[in-house]
Amino acid sequence: MNLGKLGDMVVGTAGDVAGSVVDPKAGAGKLRSAVRPRAVVTLAAGLCLGYLLARSRRHR
Repeated sequence: MNLGKLGDMVVGTAGDVAGSVVDPKAGAGKLRSAVRPRAVVTLAAGLCLGYLLARSRRHR
């Protein structure tokens, strides 16, 4: 995975989410087409890693 494009992916997805708040009908279609399985796996892995890191620092 090219880490240089990771920021672009995150910003693009965040923009689609913000657009879905303004126009839910058009935003849902755009968000559905923008979210790919690879992005979902990357996001889930980042959330799990962040959770585990925060949890390990809390117990110290």
